[in-house]
Amino acid sequence: MKKPWYGSAFLFLSISLVLVLSGCSSKGDAAASSGADGGKPKTLKIKIADINTNPTFRVALDKGIFAKHGIAAEIINFGTPAEGVNALFIKQVDIAFGADFPVLNAVAKGDYSIIASAGQATDQAAAVWKLYVKDEIKSAADLKGRNLSFMRGTFLPYLWDEYLKEQGIALGDVTLTGQGAFDEAFIALKQGDVDAAWFSGSALTDKLAALEGVHELTDMSKTPVRLGMGIVAGNAFVQANPDGIGQFLTAVEEASAYAQEHPGEVADLMFKELKQPKEATLKDLPVNPWKVGFTQAAYDSLAGQKKYMVDTGIIEQDFDLDSKLNLEPLRKALPDKLTYKK
Repeated sequence: MKKPWYGSAFLFLSISLVLVLSGCSSKGDAAASSGADGGKPKTLKIKIADINTNPTFRVALDKGIFAKHGIAAEIINFGTPAEGVNALFIKQVDIAFGADFPVLNAVAKGDYSIIASAGQATDQAAAVWKLYVKDEIKSAADLKGRNLSFMRGTFLPYLWDEYLKEQGIALGDVTLTGQGAFDEAFIALKQGDVDAAWFSGSALTDKLAALEGVHELTDMSKTPVRLGMGIVAGNAFVQANPDGIGQFLTAVEEASAYAQEHPGEVADLMFKELKQPKEATLKDLPVNPWKVGFTQAAYDSLAGQKKYMVDTGIIEQDFDLDSKLNLEPLRKALPDKLTYKK
């Protein structure tokens, strides 16, 4: 007896459906596994906050280091690292970096974690920060009653406080005026709207050295302040992408090493993308190497800055610093770079 045609059709459709579902399942498993496509990590899109004078992320992007580690990076420029950290709050970026001050300000607000340190808390790095003043200011004592510039949201009020305290000058004896970026501070000093300002980066300090009416008074290495540098991200982003965060940190560490080994290439890249003078990049690179990791010194720097921010009311509600560290991706990716122990 001949079978009805619709029975055969139903059987064919059933087999087809099984094959399709099997294929979908196989594809889904491959996407979830970092090694299913020949060992290459799953691609993770990351928006990274950056500034004009930092070459590390640009090297990682330009030299294919991010791509090698499965990171599809988009670099978004800001006037200062603090502005980049603030961009986390409106989800404009996924990862930012900055000095202890803006990083602590971010994690104090809630759902953000420090995922690594970038190092730089050294005398050599501190010497890059230079205090330029009007020519009539011959010593720190002459700063009393003057108008002093600082970058809003940065560690500079802390630096002013510590420096002036050492010189026997109270914060109440000066006026602090906030600026949004170094270029703004440069113009304000040039025009006489402020009497003194801290600057970092050879591109700017070379211009200041040639500017009439101002001179360098001191640098940060002659103060007790050392600049810790942290990398920060939203908790949800880190929890959703722990392996990707580890790959990101690995790529940044590799890019930093590449930059130190190939200064000429980095100078060419920074000039091509940002018109930064090559000689400025070549001056800055050796004294500002990124060292991804987390040490006891990095923790102590954060703890000291947090105490100042809590004591002065900048951070209204104290918090447990250890609870704001998410170092597990770093531990898995670069275990030898994590030497801090609770």
